Order: sequence, then structure tokens, then C-alpha cells
Amino acid sequence: MNYFAAKEYILQRLAAELSPHFTYHGIQHTKDVWSCALDLCYRENVQEDARLLVATAALYHDAGFLISLENHEDFGCKLVQKVLPGFGYNHDDITSICGMIQATKIPQTPNNQLEEILCDAELDYLGRPDFFDIGQLLYQELKYLGHLNTEMEWNQLQISFLKQHRYFTKTTQYRRQVAKELHLQELERWLEQTNL
Repeated sequence: MNYFAAKEYILQRLAAELSPHFTYHGIQHTKDVWSCALDLCYRENVQEDARLLVATAALYHDAGFLISLENHEDFGCKLVQKVLPGFGYNHDDITSICGMIQATKIPQTPNNQLEEILCDAELDYLGRPDFFDIGQLLYQELKYLGHLNTEMEWNQLQISFLKQHRYFTKTTQYRRQVAKELHLQELERWLEQTNL
């Protein structure tokens, strides 16, 4: 498989074709997830062949947004099935990559280690210091798309999401869970003070 050509292809398309209104789901998000996924593969002792599949899935996990706002995971898999054979990926590779992409659909439903790694990489920021900065980008995007209107709605959505979310890999649980819980507490305090 020609991983580097597949990587260059999708990064060029994302940079050229994604709407600038994707303030969260832009190329910076794809690069962040890719970087986190590779780091997790290293920490979770994933073998090189499998690491390349995880890296490819990370690069293509939101590529469906090039086609549709709805069910972007499904459209991402169709794109993977169409494009990746041209880069030497075989049927089993593509099945594995599509499984990882589908596992990131909310609520996340990973069925194996590689899927768990991509799910945790995608939402790694929930337990990082840049949580509120990245959250602001998602708020702007959702507001533009008409999914919510106010900061109150946004913070209620974040609280609900953080309460339901769970990390899957031991590495991410260890590195991100405590900070994620602190972010939840901070949002709950904000909500309580706003409702006084």
C-alpha cells in the first residue's frame, strides 16, 4: 500500500474542498486526530501494519464531509472504497478502515483495539487543556449550521455529551479522564451560576 500517497491525496482535497464554515471539522481536526491516533498506536503497542491502517482511517474519518453533512461516516467509507484501491489497499485493509470510521459515529461503538484507538483520538481534546478553545470552534460550526443558537444551549449540550462519553484505551483513560471530569465540573458550575 502507498500510505504516503493516500495521505497526500486526502489532505490536499480537505484543504481545497472543505467549506471554511467547518471551523471544527476542518483540516486541523483531521491532522489532530491523525497525530493523536499515531501516538496512541505507539503507546498501545500496535504493530506497524495496523498502525498504517489506523493512520489512514484517521486521515479519512471525516472525508465524508466533502460529500454530505449528514451521515458523513457512510460517505467517508464510500470514498475510501472508491479511492484507496488505487493506492494499493486491499479488501481487508478497506474493511478495517471503514470499521474504524463507522466506530466514530456518535455514540461511539468500537469493536476492537484499532477502532478504540481512533475513537479516543477523535475525542482526545475532551481531556486536554485546549478543550474550551476547540469547543468554541465546534460551537461556531454548529451555530452556522443551525443546530443551536445560544451559549446556554451549547454548554447544556457539552454537559450532556461529557456525561455520556467514555474513553476506551487504558492510555487515554489514564491521560485524559481526570481533566475531562474537571471540564464537566467547570461547565456545571457555569450553568449553575448562569441560572441564579
